[in-house]
Amino acid sequence: MTILVTGGFGFIGSNFVLRHLNRFPDEQVVILDKFTYAANPQNLEGADKSRLAVYRGDINNKELVANILSAHDPRAIVNFAAESHVDRSIEGPDAFVQTNIVGVANLLELSRQYNNYRNSLGESFLFLQVGTDEVYGSLSLDMASSVEDLSPYKPRSPYAASKAAADHLCKAYFETYGLPVIVTHCGNNYGPRQHVEKFIPTIITNLFADRPVPVYGTGENIREWIYVDDHCDALEVVLSSGTPGDTYNIGSNFEFKNIDLVNLIMDLMNVESKEDHIKFVNDRPGHDFRYSLDSTKMQRHFGFRATTSLNDGLAKTIEWYKSTLLA
Repeated sequence: MTILVTGGFGFIGSNFVLRHLNRFPDEQVVILDKFTYAANPQNLEGADKSRLAVYRGDINNKELVANILSAHDPRAIVNFAAESHVDRSIEGPDAFVQTNIVGVANLLELSRQYNNYRNSLGESFLFLQVGTDEVYGSLSLDMASSVEDLSPYKPRSPYAASKAAADHLCKAYFETYGLPVIVTHCGNNYGPRQHVEKFIPTIITNLFADRPVPVYGTGENIREWIYVDDHCDALEVVLSSGTPGDTYNIGSNFEFKNIDLVNLIMDLMNVESKEDHIKFVNDRPGHDFRYSLDSTKMQRHFGFRATTSLNDGLAKTIEWYKSTLLA
């Protein structure tokens, strides 16, 4: 048994690979990663290399992807490969279009052909597209959480729009070709191995270095935060028991204002004179106010709930950055 994980050296992808190898000791994992700035070869240190096959390349490389499918015969593709930083998408949207839209289209088309081959042998296949809550757009305080197949897509950044396009392509391939595709939407992840440009690693590493923490606007924007291991566990549930054609929201119900999150991390790090460690900066263009996911479907269908409290998850994350990056 084998699965193909694209973007397996990135933040969420690497955490997924490590947990998958531990959970399924007889399964091989094939990784295709472009090794952009966001990937880190050290993310999979300690993994059983005998059970890994690693390819350096782009999901837009049709020949490479086809050869990987032919050589390894995976039962599933889990697609983490994506450009994911909103600020970078504002500064240069082209890379987001190429990876998040064109690249996904390439994976889907090759998967369609590959699925036909698997079907001819009586074997199953699944394409799991790892998406984001940002496709639903910005919510106000009085708006209900976003619900799969009911809440409209209203992306407001090039990043969110590119991920929304990928979702639509996945749904189209299911409806038109019968390709077994599942789409997930998740809130903001945090935890070990996240690139330092993201919000929580920026807070932690800046505080360790005694640098001010930059906060957009007045810090009132609200995000739903989920510890990366909880997200990975949910993906495993969907991979094993999800229904092709379905979409699943993976949330935690931990919604925090950005400024409150900064203050909580400072509390956990025993920082005094908090106001001296915060630097409010000009707000991001089109900054979404709030994201919130209704995860009832995951709870109802699979009994899944995120189990890591924000305090516990942040404590683990702080310790990881302290011991790994700041040693």
